[in-house]
Amino acid sequence: MLAITPALPVMAQDTPDAEVEEGFDLMEEGARMLMRGLMSEMEPALRDMRDAFEQMGPAFADFASSVGPAFAELLEQVDDFRHYEAPEFLPNGDIIIRRAPDAPDWQPAPDEGEIEL
Repeated sequence: MLAITPALPVMAQDTPDAEVEEGFDLMEEGARMLMRGLMSEMEPALRDMRDAFEQMGPAFADFASSVGPAFAELLEQVDDFRHYEAPEFLPNGDIIIRRAPDAPDWQPAPDEGEIEL
């Protein structure tokens, strides 16, 4: 007669802590290698961008000093840019910025430079 013995549960083999640590170390080293590779690929583009910004610096400063006051005056006259439509460029070079039809009535800021007598 054949005896059938039930299968006994088997305990999973525990992974030693050293193997887990080694796995994390390998993942960390892989991430470092990936970052080094990305940085070496990006370095020429970043260097070119830095050089371009250095060349544009003086020109941008001149632009800001010449256009800055006019732009500040424009900002004083505009209550909220959401109340305006996209700029329209005319063939003669003029730019028209129309107030949106659904915008509230425009209220100019009180002129602080004049004093009523």
